[in-house]
Amino acid sequence: MADRRKIPNPRLRAVREGDFQMSRQEFAHLIVATGEEVGEVVACSSRLVAAWEDGEVRLPRGVYRRILTRLTGRTMQDLGFRLEDSTQRVASPVAVTGATRQSLVDRREFLTDSAGAALSLLPLAFADSLKNPQGRIGEGDVQRLHRTVATIYAHDHDHGSSARPRGDAGTALDTAYNWLQSGSFTETTGRRLRSTSGHLSIAAGWLSYDSGRAADARSLYSEALAAARLADDPALEGHAFGCLSLLAKASGRPREAVSAAQGAQNAVRTYGSARILSLFSMREAGGWALLGDAGAADRAIVRAHDLYAKGPAEADPDWLEFYTPAELAGLEALARADLDQHERAAAGAEQAVILHGDRFTRNKALYTADVAVQHAVGNRPEPEAVAEAAQRVLAYVPQVRSDRLLQQLHTVESALQRHSKLPAVAEWLEEYRTIARTG
Repeated sequence: MADRRKIPNPRLRAVREGDFQMSRQEFAHLIVATGEEVGEVVACSSRLVAAWEDGEVRLPRGVYRRILTRLTGRTMQDLGFRLEDSTQRVASPVAVTGATRQSLVDRREFLTDSAGAALSLLPLAFADSLKNPQGRIGEGDVQRLHRTVATIYAHDHDHGSSARPRGDAGTALDTAYNWLQSGSFTETTGRRLRSTSGHLSIAAGWLSYDSGRAADARSLYSEALAAARLADDPALEGHAFGCLSLLAKASGRPREAVSAAQGAQNAVRTYGSARILSLFSMREAGGWALLGDAGAADRAIVRAHDLYAKGPAEADPDWLEFYTPAELAGLEALARADLDQHERAAAGAEQAVILHGDRFTRNKALYTADVAVQHAVGNRPEPEAVAEAAQRVLAYVPQVRSDRLLQQLHTVESALQRHSKLPAVAEWLEEYRTIARTG
């Protein structure tokens, strides 16, 4: 977790306040306007600028690096951003400029990611197929980007947010932006390309969320929302709002979570998918639960179950495949936990684990951890039940990389400290600490 240290960036703040004499909000608006001038659609906010200045985000994503360089006339190093490894440094602007420099930085960041991956998730030949030197973008190019999204999600379902899918999402997203800015295409292809770039933004945002990079996730989800509106794509708009709801809940902003979930439902009300409405109703329930409004949460949960029972539809998007009966039970369990209904939450999380079977390993690991957490924080803690569930979680750790899973294990460890004299607890604590020490 060393890459998560917050190192403030006073130089960027000095440029904003001294050279531009702007507030964070004004600077964010200027970034958006500068992006529009060069064909880059971004949704920068004062929160993202704050994340850069406070060190929550150590280096902006590629699209923002291009905009900041154009806006300020400075390199990332001049703006105070840290390239933490010498292998991340690029050649001088005279020798390497523009997209070439960006490609080198992105690739080196990927190679030195905290997960230590050395190869891309996607085969080299497939990665090469994302290049289009002719500049003419066709349906086949859009389909390749679409398959990238599917590949990223498939890997994420089983392994979480490791370096490989994050690197692939960034590479594909930069490709989509470059095509939108410089490519030649028909109106129909352009609309589909815009939609696909939005889905790539959500895939990248999801990986950022799962690895604890909330500011990056918010920026990417907001970009997806902008892409949805430009492409007139209600399903993408609903998906983006739904992700913003999830992120708001995780960040402790329940009213925003409720509003975003309701926005998601409004976007897809006439889309023809009862199950996508069910998911967004469950997102709304999560916001109400965090607010402590049991009545509103229960109404949203009942609505989610009723909608789910209507069955699948042809309009169900591909990304919705994770929303199985197991996930329905698991999301309700999370809401019950926020309502301090810990026994119901533990039972629901256990049901989710059972219903998942052999699929969606990352979510299965998270819900197994939820079982342990709920046994630990209930009115009558059951340390041996906690240790039993937590022991099952450890079996997933080598395979699954998720900041959320690590946080849950840390919660379990803290709860079990006072029960360390029990043999089962002592055994688990020793194994957990051994795993933590060895990375």
